[in-house]
Amino acid sequence: MKHHFITVEGNIGAGKTTLAHLLAKHFNARLILEEFAENPFLPKFYSNPEQYAFPVELFFMAERYKQLKEMVHTKDLFQSITVSDYLFTKCLLFAKVTLPDEEFRLYQKLFDIIHQQLVFPDILIYLHAPVNKLQANIKKRNREYEQAIPDEYLFNLQETYTSYIKQHKIKTIFIDASNADFLGNEAHFQVVLDALEKDFEDGQHYFSLP
Repeated sequence: MKHHFITVEGNIGAGKTTLAHLLAKHFNARLILEEFAENPFLPKFYSNPEQYAFPVELFFMAERYKQLKEMVHTKDLFQSITVSDYLFTKCLLFAKVTLPDEEFRLYQKLFDIIHQQLVFPDILIYLHAPVNKLQANIKKRNREYEQAIPDEYLFNLQETYTSYIKQHKIKTIFIDASNADFLGNEAHFQVVLDALEKDFEDGQHYFSLP
């Protein structure tokens, strides 16, 4: 296996956690998952985004930093591969969408201080799905506080993600997840496994699912 730190990313409802679980099981890898349920501001943010955007993003950044920092300092002799269902830069991307300019500039200063202390993944798997597919997945998993997420918010996040990936030339397996069913369709998961075996240069490398 060429990659020792694999990150799965995508919009809300794209299937990040499902794929991360499957990859960790396949490679007997250490798994790092977003602890969104621990964020006490998240339900409040969805009902009142203007008031709670800054604390919700600050809490997420602190928790993600804590998780990834621990990964740097703890090595598992039996698990040489780590799979995460988020990229730390996600903090900045979400903050760019949710925060007003002055708060975003402050947030970015904090982000820049701690970001350099973390390890960047060897490869990013980005799951791209249209907003109607994201909304269907969100409704299916039935988290009460997510049910009223507007299409515009998801669209803005999508644009921010793809713009960042293209600008920074990150080594990315970019998957069209419009019809993704990694749990129910082994061929879909195999596309990801085959892609991870390839030698990629930096930049985006596009894959469709059968």
